[in-house]
Amino acid sequence: MPRGRKATVAALGAAQTLAWASSYYLPAILAAPMASDLGLSTPTVFAAFSMALAVSALVGAKAGGAIDRQGGRRVLMVTSLIFALGLTALGASQGLYSLLAAWVLLGVAMGCGLYDAAFASLVSLYGKDARASITGVTLIAGFASTVGWPVTALLETHFDWRVACFVWAAAHILVGLPLNAQLPNVSRAEGEGPVTKAQPGSSDASKQLGSRTPLLAAVALGFVFAATSFVSTAMAAHLPSLMAAAGASAATAVVVASLIGPAQVAARLLEFGFMRWLDPLVSARVAVALHPVGATALLAVGPVAAPIFGLLHGAGNGLMTIAKGTLPLSIFGHQGYGRRQGLLTAPARVSQALAPWLFGLVLASWNQWALVLTMGLGSAAMLVLVLMRGASLSKSNPGAPQSAAGAPR
Repeated sequence: MPRGRKATVAALGAAQTLAWASSYYLPAILAAPMASDLGLSTPTVFAAFSMALAVSALVGAKAGGAIDRQGGRRVLMVTSLIFALGLTALGASQGLYSLLAAWVLLGVAMGCGLYDAAFASLVSLYGKDARASITGVTLIAGFASTVGWPVTALLETHFDWRVACFVWAAAHILVGLPLNAQLPNVSRAEGEGPVTKAQPGSSDASKQLGSRTPLLAAVALGFVFAATSFVSTAMAAHLPSLMAAAGASAATAVVVASLIGPAQVAARLLEFGFMRWLDPLVSARVAVALHPVGATALLAVGPVAAPIFGLLHGAGNGLMTIAKGTLPLSIFGHQGYGRRQGLLTAPARVSQALAPWLFGLVLASWNQWALVLTMGLGSAAMLVLVLMRGASLSKSNPGAPQSAAGAPR
């Protein structure tokens, strides 16, 4: 990877770490003290967060289209300001309505400034050769929870939740904004030069998906992304309760939770070093298969298999994060990537919003057998990916590489 590209990946990875740590991973630490101070229930705070995820689904395609037209630098710089504004509003909120307004702002920021926008920015710079860069960004930002949770908890413990929000807001101005400002303009991308501007009718996402084969591929990927996002969010929200329902001790639950992050990073290193030479469809199939395998082991063997479940689930998460960026690039090509990515991942944002509530209901009724739901979703996603044929869509989309995967048979 050229030196200039390494610097871009490092800057974007660090900015993504900050963005995830101060938004997606914030409620896990601050929801309870926030609810107590505002006189609300903790589920109400999580409902506000779910609303933010829904808002992010609405703005993702618009943000991606803007990145397609002008590159990611300007969009991500503006997003740093929106993050800062939303976090400041969150820290200053005095009740339900101001809390909801703050989370709306953060939802806009998440829709414009998390992985989808970062991946689109890299594709706008490096075109079909962005896969290694996408993997590099996820390797760095994979530590967002590792950094974010302890920092947020430290600030909340020594000061309060409002100070935590204000510190994160300042970090976006002092750290995130300069990092995003370091991204090159599209015309300055090293190696390939600027990505070719789309010709009318060739790269517009709605026109690309107008023929039957690309449309089927888009629907298939939308389902796969929604199913896997539901699984990952459900596990993130309910893992300790799930381990307890499966008969694991509190200490075992902590061990399982601690294994997920390293497993994600290890899987991404494997993708970066070896699996990047494989078709992204192969990586995606491996990714979606790991959770059902781990869940089967946990249900069949019991709590002794809990660490195996944590490792497999974490590795699947790590690989799937990359696949969400590289698989659409492989299938459809780089033209119109940003807007299309926003459309493809919109169902995933909605499933993320529903997952904590819906899986919580199932877990309360079925105990550890609630895993049957996530196993079923993972297996269905696997079936869809197996049915996708390894043929190029280049006839439908001249921007697609020749090794791309196609639509379901």
